[in-house]
Amino acid sequence: MSGSDIPLSQVEQFIYREARLADEHDYDAWEGLWTDDALYWVPAGGELTAPAETMSVIFDNRSRISTRLAQLRTGRRHAQDPPSQLRRVISNVEIIGEQDGDVVAAANFILAESRERGVELWAGRVIYRLRPAGSQLRMAGKKVLLVNRDQPLSTLAFLI
Repeated sequence: MSGSDIPLSQVEQFIYREARLADEHDYDAWEGLWTDDALYWVPAGGELTAPAETMSVIFDNRSRISTRLAQLRTGRRHAQDPPSQLRRVISNVEIIGEQDGDVVAAANFILAESRERGVELWAGRVIYRLRPAGSQLRMAGKKVLLVNRDQPLSTLAFLI
């Protein structure tokens, strides 16, 4: 199956599942969604040049994603002790193209994070690069474009 054969409903279900796994801190299942060559990028600042040419909140390859998750799994990561309570709303899911056989999709989100300091709202657009793997999809890329990325950000120690 190539990217052009993937129905929007399958893309939507993948994106909803990915968000739920992140919100529920199901790190094993969330990690299982990624391909071996995956990139996870949350740029900082207003310019959206290449990751090597701009500041990033997160710029992880597959190995760094595993390291980040291992830290979260310990339960001793200070910024997430206790873990944030998270819930996100996903909307405007669309397939926006294809790249090297992968489907490129995008969605808007609003995420509520509850901590001792109160509730913080995060919002933005996520660009996904989804790769067909048999009858399933896997995430080869995730770029999170926060609406306030050009302003100082508070601690972002959870899966955005």
